[in-house]
Amino acid sequence: MRRKFFITFSVIAIIVFASGFSYRFQQDPKPWPVPEKNAKTANPIKSDAESLKTGKEVWAKHCQSCHGKMGKGDGSKAAQLKTALSDFTSSEVQKQSDGMLFYKSSEGRDDMPSFKKKIPDADELWAVVNYMRTFKK
Repeated sequence: MRRKFFITFSVIAIIVFASGFSYRFQQDPKPWPVPEKNAKTANPIKSDAESLKTGKEVWAKHCQSCHGKMGKGDGSKAAQLKTALSDFTSSEVQKQSDGMLFYKSSEGRDDMPSFKKKIPDADELWAVVNYMRTFKK
């Protein structure tokens, strides 16, 4: 009787722990307001083969380690972060304006660093935004 109780209790504890752990990575991150002026800023870089190539190269160098190769938030450093990462393939991310994605990438917050100095060429950061648009479910 005691053994059965212990096994049942252990299984329930594992399920609760695993649910909480996975929820931390699946929950929507806290709201990230973007100033209206920035949200309405149009991407000056045409999404063509050249900009996508540039965006992919910059992504691989600066973004992939946290956000993953395909933008799902599953990069090699993701588990070390306190901040839940967005899935860039999700409709919630894809419906954001280019200006919003540029602003967030440029400014950063919490575990997300500012890329103003790491990627000083704004055209390269706009190319990353173009590359982010290729992430689809």
